[in-house]
Amino acid sequence: MSGINQAQNLITKEAQNLGFEDVGFVPVKRLDKDADRLSEWLNKGYNGGMQYMENHFEKRVDPAKLVPGSRSVMVLTHNYYTNRKTKGLGVSKYALGEDYHKVIKRKLKKLIRLMKSDYSVEHIRGFVDSAPVMERQWGKLAGLGWTGKNTLLINPKKGSYFFLSVIISDLEVGYFPEPIKDHCGTCKQCIDHCPTDAIDPNGYILNASKCISYLTIEHKGPIAEEFHDKMDNWIFGCDVCQDVCPWNRFSKEHEDQELEPYEKIMQLAKEDWLNLTPLEFENTFKKSPIKRTGYDGIKRNLKLIDN
Repeated sequence: MSGINQAQNLITKEAQNLGFEDVGFVPVKRLDKDADRLSEWLNKGYNGGMQYMENHFEKRVDPAKLVPGSRSVMVLTHNYYTNRKTKGLGVSKYALGEDYHKVIKRKLKKLIRLMKSDYSVEHIRGFVDSAPVMERQWGKLAGLGWTGKNTLLINPKKGSYFFLSVIISDLEVGYFPEPIKDHCGTCKQCIDHCPTDAIDPNGYILNASKCISYLTIEHKGPIAEEFHDKMDNWIFGCDVCQDVCPWNRFSKEHEDQELEPYEKIMQLAKEDWLNLTPLEFENTFKKSPIKRTGYDGIKRNLKLIDN
């Protein structure tokens, strides 16, 4: 085995020791086809109020612009699936425990320190939803899954309930996995069950401005009346297109204590949510992703849930 391949294997094992599951490597290149698709998506206004999606376009499609001197993209998955559910109101599974940005970032920093010290890596940065990086596209190229009709990355053995993070560096890599072919077939479960019809009838395109996850988290101001009777009890995020995906029958409970659901969140009944004060909101969600939408945002979302 060459030294390059050995380094890949050892780094992969270190990543798995930190709690990551699948790891894939891709040579740095500009994502030309994805750049065209992104331009078309933005031109249609499907990003809604997420203006940041329009910024740093070239850095988003070309990691060499984001990390000068980089040679490879390392993509890592981290399981967050749990079959536990809140007492009544919908909160996405990823938001039930500690903010995953912080959890995954801590792990990436440890891995980056090792790569610098043991493998002479100099130009290196790690990302988890924190920069203009097309994680799903890189995950597909790295052989970690295919892009499903719901636009999420799906792994045939693990489904889609996993976080994606990326390390872009000058690490030289020597072998790359084969991409996984699309296994969605004729299935349209995600399309048919989306409460707001946010997924294109043919799949593979998401109008984020209609997505419940966007409306309950990213969207600022009042939610349009056309969605008032379609929120399906979700007050933070939405898991419908994943819950109905047949491939998620392979999802298994994660084993990361840092991502365990907070009992204080799991035990909140509808009345508790409705009676939250600003101080209680701050204390309850200070380490949770839910704080992102803010107290006013949660109150706005609560007004639209089913009675």
